[in-house]
Amino acid sequence: MRSARRPGPERGQATVELALCLPLVLLAVLLVVQVGLVVRDQLRVVHAAREAARQAAVDPSVDGARAAAIAGARLDAGRTTVQLSGGGGPGSRITAVVAYRAPTDVPLVGSLVPDPTLKAEVTMRVEG
Repeated sequence: MRSARRPGPERGQATVELALCLPLVLLAVLLVVQVGLVVRDQLRVVHAAREAARQAAVDPSVDGARAAAIAGARLDAGRTTVQLSGGGGPGSRITAVVAYRAPTDVPLVGSLVPDPTLKAEVTMRVEG
């Protein structure tokens, strides 16, 4: 019975190709994970802007809106800014703008990608 081995110089070629391609595949997978985490943070920022606008529509204090945004979306307080504009009497509009500097800390890839600043803006009517 004959062996299924390849002759001489081609032996181990698949192993070498895998060893050369595996780091690139791993880097691509980690990059996709990092993009997924940034998208998750963008959704959190949108949620935080809604929470801040809702709080500001009921009580137009910046501190209350900031606290509602950070608590509702579970964002890092040191990386989050909340700005309110508009307002006035009942029926007027108030706009909440939330900016968040999302960390890129996935191993190997996080240092290659700078921290993006994510923003969301929501406008609501002030309640009476």
